[in-house]
Amino acid sequence: MSSASPHTFHIPVLGLAFSIDTPVRVARFGISSVISIVDDVLIEHMRRQYAGLHREPYVPIGPHEHDARARRITAYLNLVHRIVRTQLAALKTSAFEAGGDLTKYFEMLADSSPLKKLYRRMTETPDTAERRRLQEQLRERIVPGEIDVNIMTKLDKQNTDRHKQPLPPEFSDALAALRGFAESELRSSVILSAGLNQRLFSYIASRPEFLPDADGVIKNRVVLKVSDYRSALIQGKLLARKGVWTSEFRIESGLNCGGHAFVSGGDLLGPILEEFRTHRDPLREELHSLYTDALRSRQLPVPAQPLPQRLTVQGGIGTADEDAFLREHYGVDGTGWGSPFLLVPEATNVDDATREQLARASAEDFYLSDASPLGVPFNNLRGSGSEELIQRRVSDARPGSPCTKKFLVSNTEFTAEPICTASRQYQAHKIRQIVDLGLSDEERDRRIAAITQKACLCEDLAAAALINDDHPEEERLPLAVAVCPGPNLAYFTRTASLEEMLSHIYGRIDLLRGVDRSHVFVNELRLSVAYLRGELMKRLDALTAKEQKEYEAFRENLLAGIAYYRSLIPQIAKLTEEYRQRMAEELRDLEEELAGLFDLAPAIG
Repeated sequence: MSSASPHTFHIPVLGLAFSIDTPVRVARFGISSVISIVDDVLIEHMRRQYAGLHREPYVPIGPHEHDARARRITAYLNLVHRIVRTQLAALKTSAFEAGGDLTKYFEMLADSSPLKKLYRRMTETPDTAERRRLQEQLRERIVPGEIDVNIMTKLDKQNTDRHKQPLPPEFSDALAALRGFAESELRSSVILSAGLNQRLFSYIASRPEFLPDADGVIKNRVVLKVSDYRSALIQGKLLARKGVWTSEFRIESGLNCGGHAFVSGGDLLGPILEEFRTHRDPLREELHSLYTDALRSRQLPVPAQPLPQRLTVQGGIGTADEDAFLREHYGVDGTGWGSPFLLVPEATNVDDATREQLARASAEDFYLSDASPLGVPFNNLRGSGSEELIQRRVSDARPGSPCTKKFLVSNTEFTAEPICTASRQYQAHKIRQIVDLGLSDEERDRRIAAITQKACLCEDLAAAALINDDHPEEERLPLAVAVCPGPNLAYFTRTASLEEMLSHIYGRIDLLRGVDRSHVFVNELRLSVAYLRGELMKRLDALTAKEQKEYEAFRENLLAGIAYYRSLIPQIAKLTEEYRQRMAEELRDLEEELAGLFDLAPAIG
């Protein structure tokens, strides 16, 4: 999201399919969003679909063609860019009329936006000539939302050619995806998530698109999604020393988010934001010094002025008051609203059945699972099509998936070549191994269930787009949708129009009216206590010294967070006295629950 965006929020990456075409749906309204570029098979499918819809020529890029992954990504991003450009041109020349996209562009802005105020002046002036003059001003100030992309840095499989011979390192999954973005026409950001990847960082530093030109201008920006300040400092310094500027730190809640949950040892969002607020300027200054030194040593142009560095936050935000508090109190430049947009048909690529299921789901239906082959906790929805397919395969004595895409292969326990733990091949090996151990029936079944619950995320997180496109050649596939919403979605109980969701974000309406919901900080704390409880119960009888130390640190971080939130209550704007009292009581209850958990494990207490 660029600083020129007229909105104060962005739509983060949502799975594989769900935000794959979100820019085509919302960018013309100035709304920034993020496309996942992990799955080039899905991306090629979407290029074929949108080329047909917009009467553009489509020449397939086969999987075995030279640099196919990067070229597929470049071609799709260029197509999306052209479509948005065309949409924007049509919008700018359309009339200011009720229900039209041009009117919608301005009506959806926050009421505090200077552009919205100018629009109101235009609608209220009785002078025809003045109205026409203001309309031209408004048209000139229309900008599209950013078309950003996401790369999970850990998904960096080394690839081979059609003869199974290793390709050079630059053809690995992450590097090829980066190249696909860099060589596109987009002038936007790549959001790097899931930690550092030295090979990828070095490759970014070798690409001219991420380095300043003779005028000090950078074509493509780097955004780091981070869970805490330390991660931002380490990764930011690594990039700066290579001559790459971090244009934004995107802070995400460890547990109160969608997709994979990267648990941060009990560090809570409020204290993390406080640390950024306190150290933001020194961080920028240190990175700027390292960055300019690196540019000089590489004999590259040094920008005349320090480059901007944005700070945004996402994960579990549910109300306009929470959004405003995060921006105003911590000084963040924007917020991310992800999972609620799964209930907005105009914004996301979700099949009707899954969207209806999400709208009906209760808090108990959203849970942290072990379904991901990456071995990272994964936010899941009970009763999803993916879960049903897994159980059906188990019942048919054919557990595991065929594994055709192989984006998540990493295990070499039984094979020389890495395979995926959700694959049929791996699960057959592992189940035989478990059976041969001679365990009790109960223990054997428990271990097998832990193996067979792994989901084929490559196929299932992409399935919604195939269902919605309904191409005949995909009918042979068992399309089953995996969906990974954040737990905050439990409070949103119906589908909403794009205008309704933006009115909710900006406080014009309340989609949660009558819903019993705690503050975003309390919700995340509650999730953290529940996570710690689950970890303790799993290991209660066999805690190692290392685990004891980790759980002690987790507890101390939670207790420090509770103390911080107590001190913060009086500063949270727009809280009624009743709500302040409730928040204080919830903090006390969670503190007591935390103490009770450790009564179960005296060695830690």
